[in-house]
Amino acid sequence: MKKLFCLLLSIFLFSCNSKEKNLAKNNTDNSMPEEIRTDLYGSWVGDFIAAERDTTREAKENYSNKINIVIKKITADEVTGQSIVAGNSRPLKGFMRRTGNTFYFTLKEPGDDKNDGVFTFEIQKDTLLVGTWTANNGKKEVTKRKFTLYKQEFKYNPNAMLPEGDPYVDFENSKEELVTNVEDQEDTEEGEDSTNTKKAEPYMETVYRIASEKISTINSSTQKLKESDVKNLKKIDLEILRNTIFARHGLTFKTKTVRQFFDDVEWYVPIATNVDDQLTTVEKENIVLLKRFEKYAEDNYDSFGR
Repeated sequence: MKKLFCLLLSIFLFSCNSKEKNLAKNNTDNSMPEEIRTDLYGSWVGDFIAAERDTTREAKENYSNKINIVIKKITADEVTGQSIVAGNSRPLKGFMRRTGNTFYFTLKEPGDDKNDGVFTFEIQKDTLLVGTWTANNGKKEVTKRKFTLYKQEFKYNPNAMLPEGDPYVDFENSKEELVTNVEDQEDTEEGEDSTNTKKAEPYMETVYRIASEKISTINSSTQKLKESDVKNLKKIDLEILRNTIFARHGLTFKTKTVRQFFDDVEWYVPIATNVDDQLTTVEKENIVLLKRFEKYAEDNYDSFGR
């Protein structure tokens, strides 16, 4: 009888303990903070412009880069997100407050990277995000940037092409070239029609790599390229065609040489630091072909606008 009583007591205590654990779990689940203003979630994209720069140093940081501020979660107490710019992707954490129809945010990058800082911005009428970024490191070349961003969701589009019109010039890798012009001067003496040739003084001219119109007509994401398609292209053409594949997938580019060609393109949204697992079979094969020809291709340098 005594053993039976002990057995029943043990079952009773175990049952009570299980109920308490389930109740505690339910209470924990129910206490998850409610998400608010989910309509503000997503990518806010635009120019990240230098506002304060140490002008006593050589300018190495771009005046402007394209930035994507991603808002992932908003509660009454906390906001989480991500900043994606110039080849870097950094988590953001902070808070939001509201005054009327304007939402004010303060979001901080972790602080364990030399380029981290603090974003303070406001979202006006749910459509425009305006603010500044201040570097944690006051000794950086650029210590403050400003931005005006618009909501722009990323969507992979294999048919997206670089716009035609303005030439694509590599301003990051110019070089100086000695130029010697030959000028013709007419002999002004009466009765003489011959032309005297005079050599002008040589001078140094800044010249640039300039891409051909092929970069706006060849689709390296949908068209399986053949050697005959690329063998006569310039090195800069091959580089741009290859990187356009990555731009369509939203890769944020680390090098200024590449960023200069895509930051002003309307459809380009930087969303990730690595997109290798997103590439199609055609794109992978084209990348291999383009890189192979880049090794031996050459560029013609010319003065801009000539």
